[in-house]
Amino acid sequence: MSSPDPDNTHAAGAVTEPAPIKAVPLRRPGRWVAAIVIAILLALFIYGAATNDGYQWSTYRDYLFDVRITEGALVTLELTVLAMVIGVVLGVTLAVMRLSPNPVLRSVSWGYLWIFRGTPVYVQLLFWGLFPSLYKVIELGIPFGGPHFTHWNVQQWQAPFLFAMIGLGLNESAYMAEIVRAGINSVDEGQREASYALGMSWSRTMWRTVLPQAMRVIIPPTGNELISMLKTTSLVTAIPLTTDLYGRAHDISSVNFKPVPLLLVAATWYLAITSVLMIGQYYLERYYSRGATRRLTARQLRAMAETTTLGEVAK
Repeated sequence: MSSPDPDNTHAAGAVTEPAPIKAVPLRRPGRWVAAIVIAILLALFIYGAATNDGYQWSTYRDYLFDVRITEGALVTLELTVLAMVIGVVLGVTLAVMRLSPNPVLRSVSWGYLWIFRGTPVYVQLLFWGLFPSLYKVIELGIPFGGPHFTHWNVQQWQAPFLFAMIGLGLNESAYMAEIVRAGINSVDEGQREASYALGMSWSRTMWRTVLPQAMRVIIPPTGNELISMLKTTSLVTAIPLTTDLYGRAHDISSVNFKPVPLLLVAATWYLAITSVLMIGQYYLERYYSRGATRRLTARQLRAMAETTTLGEVAK
């Protein structure tokens, strides 16, 4: 009778562990081929642009950080921010008016959107450029022979920046109103019913319950509108306003007769400012989308792994 082998792992009562599964990544040769083709085409384009004398890269480098260009970029950024503030504030008001149970407010909001969305922004800016010739004096008082409290001589206003800001802001408010309205409609109806049950009025429900929850839907298109506004400021030459980024570049190119490098300078500054705005939009979207997805962040995954490891050690 032979004695049992002590090294036998398949002895009676022993539990055999399954062999580990080795994960093999799926091969995707099509992706590599497409990436190589795109890289080759991009390299050819960059080489062709770098060796093309028509781009005049020396002039581009001379004017990239010119004082007039940097001042124009600052004016463009100021105009973008101020016009967007007007557009957002007025857009929220128009959206709430359109959703109001009051038919007068709904009609006024709809008429405003119909006019400002139905006409090109360039035409509207031309109108604001001609505003001093259309309304020479603005008087505030009681009409039909009543007393006048104050008046302004519009023809003495030398404020193309003000007219550009108003024109862009009023046009943007029409689009922001639709964005805000879509965000409000995305909030569940039960939230409003709960607010009404707590005794809150319709306006208080909008400002305290609905709008904060609608921000998750409103923020992404608002960021796109901000970036679009930055580029739309190049149309303020219709006012005319020539102190913005594009206006400065155009003025310089009209003197040295080198439009291509100056257009590249303006495009570089637009791209740089847009990149900064896109980064801010990303973090703002992530802030307002907290809890809206089940996807865990890297920090949450690390915390979960550490908790699991500590639990196994404790056992």
